[in-house]
Amino acid sequence: MDMNAYLSMFIDESNDHLQALNENLLRLESEPEELSIVQDIFRSAHTLKGMSATMGFEDLAALTHEMENVLDLVRNSKLKMDSFIFDTLFKGLDALEAMVQDIVGGGTGKADVTSIVASLQVILKSDYSAEKAPEAPTVAASSSGAATSSASGAMLLDEFQSSILLQSVESGHNVFHIQISIRENCLLKAVRAYMVFDLLERNGEVIKSDPSVQDIEQEKFDFTFTVFTICRLGQEDLQTQLLNISEIDAAVVTLLDAESLAVLSQSNAAAAVEVETPTQAAVLPAQSATKEVTPREVSPSKAAAPAAQAAPANVSRTIRVDIERLDTLMNLFSELLIDRVRLEQLSSEIKRNDLTETVEHMTRVSSDLQSIVLKLRMVPVDSVFNRFPRMIRDLAKSLDKKIDLVITGADTELDRTVIDEIGDPLVHLLRNSVDHGIETQEERIAAGKSETGTIHLRAFHSGNHVFIEVEEDGRGIHHERVLKTAIKNGVVTEEQAKLLSPDEINMLIFAAGFSTADKISDISGRGVGLDVVRSKITSLGGNVTIDSAFGRGTKFSVQLPLTLSIISAMLIKLGSEKYAIPLTSIVETGIIRKEQILHVHGNQMIEFRNVIIPLVSLSKVLESPDFNENEEQETEIVVVRKGEKWAAVMVDEFIGQSEIVLKTLGKYLTNVEAVSGATILGDGYVALIIDPNALIK
Repeated sequence: MDMNAYLSMFIDESNDHLQALNENLLRLESEPEELSIVQDIFRSAHTLKGMSATMGFEDLAALTHEMENVLDLVRNSKLKMDSFIFDTLFKGLDALEAMVQDIVGGGTGKADVTSIVASLQVILKSDYSAEKAPEAPTVAASSSGAATSSASGAMLLDEFQSSILLQSVESGHNVFHIQISIRENCLLKAVRAYMVFDLLERNGEVIKSDPSVQDIEQEKFDFTFTVFTICRLGQEDLQTQLLNISEIDAAVVTLLDAESLAVLSQSNAAAAVEVETPTQAAVLPAQSATKEVTPREVSPSKAAAPAAQAAPANVSRTIRVDIERLDTLMNLFSELLIDRVRLEQLSSEIKRNDLTETVEHMTRVSSDLQSIVLKLRMVPVDSVFNRFPRMIRDLAKSLDKKIDLVITGADTELDRTVIDEIGDPLVHLLRNSVDHGIETQEERIAAGKSETGTIHLRAFHSGNHVFIEVEEDGRGIHHERVLKTAIKNGVVTEEQAKLLSPDEINMLIFAAGFSTADKISDISGRGVGLDVVRSKITSLGGNVTIDSAFGRGTKFSVQLPLTLSIISAMLIKLGSEKYAIPLTSIVETGIIRKEQILHVHGNQMIEFRNVIIPLVSLSKVLESPDFNENEEQETEIVVVRKGEKWAAVMVDEFIGQSEIVLKTLGKYLTNVEAVSGATILGDGYVALIIDPNALIK
């Protein structure tokens, strides 16, 4: 068994469950009476506990078990959520995340969580529930009630269970009665019991357990329990595997036949007459009293082993692939695409039917393959955004501020390599917005604002780029204060400061070591942060800009490349040169006459759909050697967009749409204006790829 493969799966699934727990706890905090959310939280916690126990991470399983006990009371309306319970559960989640990260780093996943466990146990005490939710029955009362009801339950197989087992025996299946004894010094007996159920569920089906599954999960049993199961394994093999489970002291496996099942059924009928007597027939060992569990309670839900049931479905449908293999696949397909375009051109020149049909078929197949290859690397930014609501909630609470985080465009897809790197810069920007941007409740009220600040986190595509914006309605950037600090820190001189535009002053806060905080905090103000943001985004081939109005708020705009190898583009000509413009940036194409061009403050503009938009001369931007649109009476234009802004770009001639391979310009051709890369066309010539975002200011 390859434990590394299982460990990788455990880490991925644990992170998914922890994220689900965070999101659902935040939902529950805003809707504390919605018990369906509690059910979702309980299921995630239960699965995480089972997975941790199976992998042998006992501290993880133990802490999750304590949290699960609290959630169980809440979902059964025996306890009402309050701020203390929410804070304790969130602390527990933080500890679980730290343990998982320790495992990722090769550690054991152990941690000192005694204070969190103590808080959880305080919540579980009856006096806490009585104090916080007097109308709900106390934990002690509910426990005794459960004991009373279980004492009155039937202890043996009911008619339905007997029928299932009997039919299984007649069909040739193995039916076992198993008595498990756990070592008395075992600290996590419920975890060991879970591992037994996990083994049985993977190799068959549990029909009856005594005590019940619920009681075993809550450790309401001594150190022994019994199970009736239908199993694919033989008697000796099953016993060996059970004894291989850590801290299992004994496993007595008895193969049942039709005759012994008939005896059990008769004993059960006799026991039913004396249902109030808390004793069992001699066939079963003496156990603590439990309520009856029917197969419908145990089998379909498989409550004892949710992780085991969920994992096979996921494993069979997904596969983990090294990112380098995807890079290789992308590069190989890029070469294939160049050859395809070349073949299409040759086919159109030779004009032979069989060759044309073959090339057309290859084009269709490769187009489908291209779509799959592109999607393999694309991941929604939601995988990064989903951790921020919890972060903002904690920061706002620590600063005693009220803040709403509004997320839009979370389904926008970005290349996996960029997704992995963009998280930390966004954390810095959001923390800066919470600490420096959003005012205190008193300051906002005094300024005539709502006491609750709002931070918008947006993502959207524009061309072959993705834009991520962080915008808040806080105090904005104080230019005089920024200049004073910049001069004091030697970022600029007093003479240079006088010449700076408002946008250039805003960008000063990205200088290394720059900070305007009055005091150092754990959130921001250490002189580290925004310079790290810019350097990280620049290293990814993107850039960041700031738009701020004092007293009204600040917007950080991060531009990132998709880093796709293949894009759809419109090929155009400027004289003898060919260029490509990404289709995702193009709104419309058209033709304008010279008299339609307007001149506003020295800038060329045109009217487009009842809106005046700027007109850009691409030949001037790129310094085209053999084309000048001023000599033309009519000029073809491409209307491009960047977010909400539009511009018209003058071109010489349209060649047509094509799938192109995006190649970087390399280390020697950096900061080339308005060019984001290059491509090789079907005729072997190189065409530069225009960056429309650079044409719109």
